[in-house]
Amino acid sequence: MRAVFGLVLIVGVALAGGAVYMARNYIAEYQNALARERQMAEEALANAKVDVVPTVGVIVSERPLKYGERLTQEDVRVVEWPENAVPEGSFTDMTALFPETGNNERFVLRTMEKDEAIMEVKITRPGELAGLTSRLEKGMRAFAISVDVASGVSGFLRPGDVVDVYWTGSLRSAVEGANGEITRLIQTNIELIAVDQTAGSDVTGTTIARTVTVAATPEQIAALAQAQNTGRLSLALVGVQDETVASAIEVDQRKLLGIEEAAPAPKKEAEKVCTIRTRRGDQIVETPIPCTN
Repeated sequence: MRAVFGLVLIVGVALAGGAVYMARNYIAEYQNALARERQMAEEALANAKVDVVPTVGVIVSERPLKYGERLTQEDVRVVEWPENAVPEGSFTDMTALFPETGNNERFVLRTMEKDEAIMEVKITRPGELAGLTSRLEKGMRAFAISVDVASGVSGFLRPGDVVDVYWTGSLRSAVEGANGEITRLIQTNIELIAVDQTAGSDVTGTTIARTVTVAATPEQIAALAQAQNTGRLSLALVGVQDETVASAIEVDQRKLLGIEEAAPAPKKEAEKVCTIRTRRGDQIVETPIPCTN
């Protein structure tokens, strides 16, 4: 019995030793493989060329901003922007956006979404209000045109749109013998800066406006004022990508209906009559005779 117990003990010790040996070899192989992978990763990282994109701090909106809102430092923040993709006219210095001296209040001119870059064209200059004066370029003036559902493109006009202006009226007071009305293109590519009392571009839906305000030169405004006082004005919306320049256009009733003006009938020459005069007492009598010439 003791011999059997001793044999079992020897076999158990041998099996345990073999298991320990195999486990030690497995762990050693695993550690060696892990070390090789780590070394390969370090070598690859050392040999890799990492392209670092230079960035610039650009000031962006912290929240959605609407036309006319006052812009404060709480409404903006600085984010890193790729240096070669910084939008033109954006701000990279907080002191440039909000000067430390003088009136540094700025107002929003265009609707901006969150994280949109703050640009010069989207806000007023320091101390300037968000009125029509901030929308006018040098040499331009604001002029209001009365419109209705027909002349105002059915309420689809928005500030920032570009329109052509047509005049319809009669020339009776200007041209002798003129009859009927004509329609003529008088101004092209006129920019709208306000619709009724709305100057922001964030208009939703369609609104039948009573007036639209355009930006034009003094000469153009004189022509528009004369046209508005002597006839009716109609606006035609110009497409965003339309770069064509409209030529002089004039349509009257004859041209509209395709009626060509008839040529005047030739005048019939009066028949020449030759006479001789004969005195008979106190009377002179004319007697027709054949003409020799």
